[in-house]
Amino acid sequence: MIELVIAERCTGCNACVEVCPTNVLEIVSGNVPHIARQEDCQTCFMCELYCRGDAIYVAPDCENATPVDKDEILASGLLGEFRRNHGWDEWAHDPRYTNEHWRMESVFLRAREMATAEAAKRVSGNYASGR
Repeated sequence: MIELVIAERCTGCNACVEVCPTNVLEIVSGNVPHIARQEDCQTCFMCELYCRGDAIYVAPDCENATPVDKDEILASGLLGEFRRNHGWDEWAHDPRYTNEHWRMESVFLRAREMATAEAAKRVSGNYASGR
């Protein structure tokens, strides 16, 4: 579950807000994104993957909030570890690789659109059949 957004590391790009599938984060003008709905976090780590400033810490417990100390997390080396260990930036600065197939955002967006369309069909079908 998402636990921290570290202001000193945040670049203000708001990529974390854009990629969160459950809208846990909110944009705050002139400030770092706010963890508005922590209980909705699915622990998918998308916010960590997209955070180039390594400003976000997601604890592995997806059921409960985990009290964490900001200074301990900063000293631990955990910030950005998930992204690095999964090769997220592996090809980002290598001119030999011109595509970004390693980024999954288009896949997730397409899946969200398909699920929304399917849900809309079910709802309209239920209304048409009188259910």
